[in-house]
Amino acid sequence: MSLIEVEQEKCKRDGICATICPLELILQEGEGFPEPTGDADELCISCGHCVAVCPTGALSLSGLPVRDCLPMQDDLRVSAEAVEQFLKVRRSVRVFKEEPVAREVLERVIDSTRWAPSAINIQPVRWLVIERPVDVRTLAGLIAEWMRKETLAPRYIAAWDRGKDVVLRGAPHLVAACGPTENFWGPVDCAIAVTYLELAAQAHGLGTCWSGLLTRAATSYAPIAEFLGLKEDQRINGALMIGYPKYRYRRIPMRNRAMVTWR
Repeated sequence: MSLIEVEQEKCKRDGICATICPLELILQEGEGFPEPTGDADELCISCGHCVAVCPTGALSLSGLPVRDCLPMQDDLRVSAEAVEQFLKVRRSVRVFKEEPVAREVLERVIDSTRWAPSAINIQPVRWLVIERPVDVRTLAGLIAEWMRKETLAPRYIAAWDRGKDVVLRGAPHLVAACGPTENFWGPVDCAIAVTYLELAAQAHGLGTCWSGLLTRAATSYAPIAEFLGLKEDQRINGALMIGYPKYRYRRIPMRNRAMVTWR
């Protein structure tokens, strides 16, 4: 098919699709129907804006037919107040139940991250899930080993030696966002995707906590990269411990006011 296909009986020729295209790859002249520019096949990033914005569902993009794009459901819209509270009640959970999370739930949470924005819609994130608690514990031990070699955080090492996991906090699972090392925007894209994952997990009643120790250790300690099966051209750009929180938080602690410079 052509890059775009237009059902002419539906198309109102309102020009919205041409206006919304971020790379200006759709032309519409006069009373004519939308059509792609000559270089559209080469430059299109398949963001789907043109399909999503069409009020009549007249336009399909190659590989993204309108029939596969679910319509917005107005009854699922949430109020600004609900969103604000949802964001404010997010906590970094460091005490988890031993109860594992069903793979189906983890899959659904990860699936939500497909809609996280990425530079030119390249969608570079590859997810690595450490599903078995025993493997998470092994990984925590490798991180503690790395910390000992680097003489980092002696209090953490002392706690580990006492049998207390303050490295990965006894989480039953760990999810890491990996990306190609040569991708300049990879760390940003992964961080955005992990944030999506964190919020989606909260919506499913799960608790999460970022593991900066793993992110650091995986780039400098070969046994960890080997354990995770990372390729030479891959790096971890963000990771979350994840599981059911043992305790429920009931209040919203205050935070510093936003630091804003208005120009």
